[in-house]
Amino acid sequence: MSQPLDYRSGRPVPTENSFELFAWFFMRVSGVLLLLLAIGHLVIMHLINSIDNINYQFVVERWKTPFWRAYDGLLLFLALIHGMNGIRTILDDYLRPGGWRVFWMSVLYTTGFIILFAGFLTIFTFQPQ
Repeated sequence: MSQPLDYRSGRPVPTENSFELFAWFFMRVSGVLLLLLAIGHLVIMHLINSIDNINYQFVVERWKTPFWRAYDGLLLFLALIHGMNGIRTILDDYLRPGGWRVFWMSVLYTTGFIILFAGFLTIFTFQPQ
């Protein structure tokens, strides 16, 4: 009889599949980066600047610098892919291989990449009026 897993140890490191190992590692690295980027975003938007000053013109001024577009693009990319990977893991845990799993994975990837494409399109093609 095998020993029950300690719930405090988290998800074990995958060893059989290189994609699962990459996804496991990505979740840890992107989580740390997201924490830093989100704290930076909160400091800039809510501590340094008043919410009364955040409007269309604020975004125009901010996005004149390529750094802020890259910052927001990285935040969008990491948050969306991190979330999609988390949902993929949940679907893998609870759905057996077959039709429903394929359906929900297709919905996840299609929706996620449409949102990612729309977000990047907005960030990197934005032209002030």
